[in-house]
Amino acid sequence: MGSTHLFLKDKSVPFTKRFVFFSFYVLLPVTLLSAYLYLLSLTTQSTTYHPSLSSPPPFSSHPPLPSSSPSFSTEKDKVYHHSCDYSNGDWVHDESGPLYNVTTCGTIKESEKCISNGRPDLGYLYWRWKPNECSLPRFEPLTFLHLARNKHIAFIGDSLARNQLESLLCMLATVSTPNLVYKSANDNKFRRWYFPSHNANFSLYWSPFLVQGVERSNEGPYYNTMHLDHVNERWARDLDWFDTIVVSLGHWFLLPSVYYEAGSVIGSLNCPHLNHTQMDFYLPLRKVLRTTLSSIIERKRSKGKSEVDVIVKTFSPGHFEGDWNKAGTCLKTKPYKKEEKEVEGMEAEMRKIEIEEVENAKKKASEFGGVRLEVLDVTKLALLRPDGHPGPYMNPFPFANGNGVPEPVQNDCVHWCLPGPIDTWNEIFLDIMKKWEQHRKI
Repeated sequence: MGSTHLFLKDKSVPFTKRFVFFSFYVLLPVTLLSAYLYLLSLTTQSTTYHPSLSSPPPFSSHPPLPSSSPSFSTEKDKVYHHSCDYSNGDWVHDESGPLYNVTTCGTIKESEKCISNGRPDLGYLYWRWKPNECSLPRFEPLTFLHLARNKHIAFIGDSLARNQLESLLCMLATVSTPNLVYKSANDNKFRRWYFPSHNANFSLYWSPFLVQGVERSNEGPYYNTMHLDHVNERWARDLDWFDTIVVSLGHWFLLPSVYYEAGSVIGSLNCPHLNHTQMDFYLPLRKVLRTTLSSIIERKRSKGKSEVDVIVKTFSPGHFEGDWNKAGTCLKTKPYKKEEKEVEGMEAEMRKIEIEEVENAKKKASEFGGVRLEVLDVTKLALLRPDGHPGPYMNPFPFANGNGVPEPVQNDCVHWCLPGPIDTWNEIFLDIMKKWEQHRKI
């Protein structure tokens, strides 16, 4: 190095020779480094993904056979050691915001388009769930679709099942467009979307009790009827087609109901004019979930090697300040801190029942194999988000006709704005799918 320095400083050496030497000495390493980086980039560039060429099947038939797509090296191929209890944590401010908005997603129900309907505050969009002992990764749409390739994922249950599925579709639509390929004629309560890019089906089955029953209505009885020992065949008859099931129930069990077993009434809830034994809804909720999970296990067992993954979403509390049917509102604009609210009372008991029944079903499923079960525990994180509901903005510009509120405005304090806190449920859903995929490879 010293001799080189003297050579460059020696005035007796012609300038041209010194310049050529300098260029060779300095620029050669730069050139070699650039060549190395270029060759490295050629070995790490991403693979082009080819959509399946098969057509989506009819709603109640089997899905297309898996396409002969190439092997991909994706995130799902990585060893997945991460384990996290997402049920406890806190909402922290996050400037990154949601993956989508109402103008980029066409699957949002009108009553959940809170911004389009005139909600003036946007702060509820900038919070992220932070579990106590780990971090929850941001949703990765392409990873989810890779894990859903050639599969059928069914959301079964109440309107929170629909709410969660619409959130999921919006996030997935940021990388691939879903096609609505089926909807029921009049009520839109049964729908299916198909992603040609990954040959993946996502279905919605309206079944708020999961079991056979009749919903109360303005025209008919004011109470529900539920047959606690018979699943609703509207979804159960398609069970062979499902690879993953997400179950949601709870809020309909709070309404007046009459309960049947073996064809006979065993009691009722809040039906004082009927000559039945009065009972609370906790036992019926437990029986319904046990009937549902047992039926899935037994029907899959009868098919031999047939497999299915089942996720039970825990109860998500509403946030009415006052009675829901007596002008109750939810006008808060920020989350509660974790020390402000605890899961207790009715919400705690419902969550406990759901977790216990999943654990009981796991034991039963372990005897036969083929059925995996998991809890999607959203009760705590949902409890802390009173700001995430449509509230009065379930309808467009509810306060546009004058100053103040001339008469009570109906509020929705059960469902969730899209985008909104419910997107977090699908981040946890994706984490469950990653763990399941890793276990399949062990």
